[in-house]
Amino acid sequence: MGGFPCDEAFSDFRSKFLTATESLDPAARPPTIKPKMRFQTLYEGRWVFAVLFALAAMLWFVMHWLVIVPFLLVLFCISFFRDPDRAAPADPKAVVAAADGTVTAVEELDENEVTRSRMKRVAIFLSVFNVHTNRAPIEGKVIYNRHFPGSYLDARNPESSKKNEAMTWGFENPHATLVVRQITGAIARRIVAWSKPGDLLKKGERFGMIRFGSRTEIYLPLDCEVTVKPGDKVQGGATVIAKLP
Repeated sequence: MGGFPCDEAFSDFRSKFLTATESLDPAARPPTIKPKMRFQTLYEGRWVFAVLFALAAMLWFVMHWLVIVPFLLVLFCISFFRDPDRAAPADPKAVVAAADGTVTAVEELDENEVTRSRMKRVAIFLSVFNVHTNRAPIEGKVIYNRHFPGSYLDARNPESSKKNEAMTWGFENPHATLVVRQITGAIARRIVAWSKPGDLLKKGERFGMIRFGSRTEIYLPLDCEVTVKPGDKVQGGATVIAKLP
């Protein structure tokens, strides 16, 4: 049984449209809509979700109304592992925040791992209600990545920068070399790395995450103009925190 004429016309139009767009430059093709929840991010919470669902199943056989507790925790975890797409500014000299959260410090100090020089540090505190993916502050190459074991002080404690478990990253492009430190907190106990040295990342591209409350620090060259101050709220991959000279 044949299809309706309008179906055939639509099929012919779709075929011609796809053929035409395939010949276009990739930048000129219609944009792909990306989901707000990425599987890779949700996958990092697989054990958390498994425990909560198991708890819900056990409580169901004890007292039905108690199931609401793990149910609410599941909703919280879904919110925690949200991972929205962000549009990074096109300006090659703009440095974006490496994480969501609140700026807690802007200061000068020695960076002794990657550049081994005096730098400006912008520290960002991430509460359990912030998005916890970390994003490249500049477009460039990952030149350094090292994990350090440590304790789990509250991420708001200035000593957490020196004593807590952490992971240090180096990013380099023709304009500058920047350093980012992912630091665990009293609740956050796991740092996740999605990139490795040698990877080329776009500005704002995800390179890892920290599970639950934590701290992220961005080390900038001294001649950078820092555009944020303590108390400012920032969005990773979108908020400009400094301008390269």
